[in-house]
Amino acid sequence: MEFQFEFDWQAAIDSIPFLIKGIPYTLLISFGGLLIGFLLGILFGLLSINKRWFLRWPATAYIEIFRGTPILVQVLFIFYGLPDLIGGPIDPLVAGIAAIALNSGAYISEVVRGGVQSIAKGQTEAGLSLGLSRSQTFWSIVWPQALRRMIPPLGNQAIVSIKDTSLFSVIGVGELVRQGQIYIANTFTAFEVYFVVAIMYLGITLSLSLILRLIERRGLASV
Repeated sequence: MEFQFEFDWQAAIDSIPFLIKGIPYTLLISFGGLLIGFLLGILFGLLSINKRWFLRWPATAYIEIFRGTPILVQVLFIFYGLPDLIGGPIDPLVAGIAAIALNSGAYISEVVRGGVQSIAKGQTEAGLSLGLSRSQTFWSIVWPQALRRMIPPLGNQAIVSIKDTSLFSVIGVGELVRQGQIYIANTFTAFEVYFVVAIMYLGITLSLSLILRLIERRGLASV
């Protein structure tokens, strides 16, 4: 029995207009979730290094829970589990954004913690010696330096979150993978369609990597 396979370029090309419809959902979920996650990361990252235990422990618990469980389980819990608690359904798009926000926020918290703690204590002492308050010293001296150091790991987290959106097809979000599944069900061209889906994800992540490198270079040039 001889096996033959020939890549159908026409099928791949024909799938592009349909697959493109999923890109806005992929970008909305990933960047909407990352924006909220960045704010959560700043909050819980700073709380995790707070000297007050009643602020530090809840932040640490949040970080460990969402870093220690798969994002697929998290989005399934949000979409299927929370409606039993709140007594109403949750929109798949909202569930996806919430999952990215909570998951990325936990990882970004560790990035923030590491970035802040990497700044020498002498920077804080210098600010205080100039008559600045601790708050002014942190936001004017420590935070700008820490933020520059956070850019590479924040970029990595953004790329990971974009790829994580591919899991949300299980709750019916119309992102790239879901669009591919729908198209394949009608055309039976799985290899070609998933090949195009992979190329689209690669294009998004490479574009983001390029933008982040430019931002990083400009940040280093300003130091």
